[in-house]
Amino acid sequence: MDYSPLWISFKVAAVSSFFTFVFGILAAKAVMSMKKMRFLADALLSLPLVLPPTVLGFLLLLLFGRNSPAGRFLDSAGISLVFTWQGAVLAAAVASFPIMYRTVRGAFESVDSELIDAARIMGCGRLRTFFYVWIPLSWQGIASGLTLSFARALGEFGATIMIAGNLPGKTRTMSVAVYTAVQSGDRDTAMKWTAVILILSLSVLMVFNYWTGRQYRRD
Repeated sequence: MDYSPLWISFKVAAVSSFFTFVFGILAAKAVMSMKKMRFLADALLSLPLVLPPTVLGFLLLLLFGRNSPAGRFLDSAGISLVFTWQGAVLAAAVASFPIMYRTVRGAFESVDSELIDAARIMGCGRLRTFFYVWIPLSWQGIASGLTLSFARALGEFGATIMIAGNLPGKTRTMSVAVYTAVQSGDRDTAMKWTAVILILSLSVLMVFNYWTGRQYRRD
C-alpha cells in the first residue's frame, strides 16, 4: 500500500491551515470593523462554504490557470499551482477558509464590548487591544475554527482534483486515493483509505473536545 497520500494530505492540511488561521482571523476582525457593505463582504467570504467543491475548483482553475492573468504572473515568477501540491494547498485553504472565518467572527462577537472600551481607556492602541484582549478572550473559538478547518482540509476532494489533479506521489491526497481506487475497482484499497480518513478525522475532533473540556472545567 502506497502511503504517500497520507503524507501529502497532512502536508497540504498543515500548510493550508496556517493560511486559514492567519487570514481567517484578519478577515473576521476586518468585517466586524466595517460599517458599510458588511453583509456583502460576509457573503463573499462565506461563499466557498456553499459552493459545490467542483465548481469551486473550476473557479480556482479559471483564476489561477496558466492562461489567466494571475497564472501568467505566477508562471513568470516560477510558481505553478496547476497539477502541483501548492495547488492542492490553495484548494484546501479556500474550501476550509469560511469555517475558520465564521467561527472566529462568532467568537469575536461574543467578546464583551465593555472590556474593549476599558482597554482603550487605559491607553491600549488598536493593535495592542487586538492581541491582548480580542485574541485571549476568543481563543476557544479560534482553536475550534482551526481544528475544524484542518479536518476539512484533510479530506478536501472536489476542488483539489480540479486544480491539482491526481498525480501519484505528488498531488494524490487520501480522498483522491479513495476516488481512484473506486474508479479502478480496487474496493479493498478504497476501504483502507476510507478507514484511515475516518480514524484521523475522529481522532482530531476527540483530542480537541477532550482538551477544550479540560479548559472549560478549569475556568
